[in-house]
Amino acid sequence: MTAYAIGQLTIHDSSWAEEYNQRIVPLLQRHGAQVLAKGQPQRLEGTAALPHVLINIAFPSADAARGWYNDAENQELVQLRNTGSSFELLLLDAG
Repeated sequence: MTAYAIGQLTIHDSSWAEEYNQRIVPLLQRHGAQVLAKGQPQRLEGTAALPHVLINIAFPSADAARGWYNDAENQELVQLRNTGSSFELLLLDAG
């Protein structure tokens, strides 16, 4: 059953982004993921601070999403991303 990783990214320093973007796409593909939407969100309701980027990634299953997240290469990218941003990541199992 499809699962969705939903991330909210706030960038403080973008020096990490070029390397990260080059490496994350093939890694997601290896785990069967598809980026459904990525961009700057617009508020319809509420008052919470908006992230710079909102991303929605579909995985074949929650296990596939966890496999991607726990992949050693992804953990390197998490550390890289954390050098210049704050990130919230949620997993929604559509099953």
